[in-house]
Amino acid sequence: MSQVVTPQQIESRLYVLSKEVDVAHQELVSCEMSYYTAVADYEIGLAKSRLELAGRSSPTGRNYTVGEREDIALVANAEKHMVIAAEEAKVKASRANVQRLQTQVKIAQSMSASVRASMELS
Repeated sequence: MSQVVTPQQIESRLYVLSKEVDVAHQELVSCEMSYYTAVADYEIGLAKSRLELAGRSSPTGRNYTVGEREDIALVANAEKHMVIAAEEAKVKASRANVQRLQTQVKIAQSMSASVRASMELS
């Protein structure tokens, strides 16, 4: 069973999609800003933690290895690390949504061309 699609329906759908693309773009910009802010905060936190450890020795009296300092700095900034992971997931989801909308626009444009061609044949 096929449904007849009118040019007005396609035009209406494209108009709705254009508004959704605008909203999705703004959401993506916001998500990316949050993500890069979180990354900067995390990197600064790691650097501060590593610098604090640079002059200290471990409880055994020996200096920390580079790997140990990195691990201690990561643990000290674990919450910031988790924020970055969540923000990255939001950015990926937002990008996927933009891609989904772009695909829908292409489909609607193809349908529009098909409807116009079939109307010219009539």
